[in-house]
Amino acid sequence: MPASARGFSAHTLKFLRGLKRHNRREWFNAHRDEYETHVREPMTAIVGRLAADFRSFAPELVASPKISMYRIYRDTRFSENKAPYKTHVAAVFPTRGLAKHEGAGLYFHVSHENVWIGGGMYAPQPAQLQAVREHIAGNIQQLRAIVESPPFGRRITLEGEKLKRVPRGFPRDHDAAEYLKFRSFIAGAEFPAELAASPRLYATILSVFRAVIPLSRFLNVPLVGRV
Repeated sequence: MPASARGFSAHTLKFLRGLKRHNRREWFNAHRDEYETHVREPMTAIVGRLAADFRSFAPELVASPKISMYRIYRDTRFSENKAPYKTHVAAVFPTRGLAKHEGAGLYFHVSHENVWIGGGMYAPQPAQLQAVREHIAGNIQQLRAIVESPPFGRRITLEGEKLKRVPRGFPRDHDAAEYLKFRSFIAGAEFPAELAASPRLYATILSVFRAVIPLSRFLNVPLVGRV
């Protein structure tokens, strides 16, 4: 059975550990076949499986290798860290009708240190953030029902950069005060790196994604309407 059909493996984690230690073009070029076989191909296969499964519970999401998969190459133009490669493999699943990094969607990554699965909205533009805050202020009970549901309480946490005070334009004692302080809305769970090589990985991705998609939809309502 080809590696891509099995998903990630111990070889994936070994490659990512090696890349962390030898983050140089010479090393990567010498191990490019390992990257293709044990990193890129398994991720492509998982994205393809998700494209099929999303039809049943998240048809508004885009899942395609070209759009979803992040390049392994780092953009070092404005960074003091000139290491040329990322040491994790990641994919994002944006909402149709929005740009890749606009609005809320789902995401997961695999590194030699951990597996992170979740989604939400990262660093929205000011106008979008204001629209989301107004939506939260008017629908706080709906948001609480999502983030206080059993899937969240068991293993998923809502986090993200927050203001110290309630933003201007909202009462300081608003029922949604703590949620209005968020500048990013990130919900997910971290797992040991060994999950990447386990047969349980795909089922775990689906389970977390099913739990997080209601939050993604809620955050997108003021941007794209009901989904």
